[in-house]
Amino acid sequence: MTEWRLLLTRPVEECEALSATLAEQGIFSSSLPLLAIEPLVESPGQRAIILELDRYCAVIVVSKPAARLGLDLLDRYWPQPPTQQAWFSVGAATGKLLADYGLTVHWPDTGDDSEALLTLPEFTEALAEPGARVLIMRGEGGREFLAERLRGQGVAVDYLELYRRQLPDYPPGALVQRIEAEHLNGLVVSSGQGLENLQRLAAEAWPEVSRRVLFVPSPRVAEQARAAGAANVVDCRGANASALLAALMQQPAPAL
Repeated sequence: MTEWRLLLTRPVEECEALSATLAEQGIFSSSLPLLAIEPLVESPGQRAIILELDRYCAVIVVSKPAARLGLDLLDRYWPQPPTQQAWFSVGAATGKLLADYGLTVHWPDTGDDSEALLTLPEFTEALAEPGARVLIMRGEGGREFLAERLRGQGVAVDYLELYRRQLPDYPPGALVQRIEAEHLNGLVVSSGQGLENLQRLAAEAWPEVSRRVLFVPSPRVAEQARAAGAANVVDCRGANASALLAALMQQPAPAL
């Protein structure tokens, strides 16, 4: 695996943690965060939702930023969080943040996406009660797939949007310059929006950039990448470090 030279594109803190894990395995990485997390100013609507948290039979947290900011709200308004509802996360890393806080939380063993969550037996059980209502903690304008599926089953769904994602400001050509200067042969994205921002930053150089091996977290993002013209897409079936490491072990590093 030491022949891999990877570009990491997650938010700053996540890049730092992933880079350290890769370094322990002798894998070179270079960080160029493509998602900046901006917390939303607390609104009366947010406050009303968190104060009525006990009316939901399940709370779904879709990302680590949503977990951190959601737990901050719990600290402010719930000295002891309600225990009658089930908590779920889309991925293990998010779930562990909630578990460390003391919540009982479930997440899929395989796959860090909404599709995997929908197959979780504990999730199906939580929605079985009459008049089921679910809260989804997420970023502004996130994916609608999960809410649409739940509403199609007669479940009421509310959102608690806690942050917005932005592409950091980089000078033109910064992406290509980094790839060439560091001799990178693999690119890692953790979401569909991360992939979109990678394309935006590459601009007219996208055909060249997309020739590198592209590691993505799910079948959905893999399909999105192939539709955008990426030539060599590897679905890690998860956005965590262990999923990436497993994919790297199975994928020979290409020579540049």
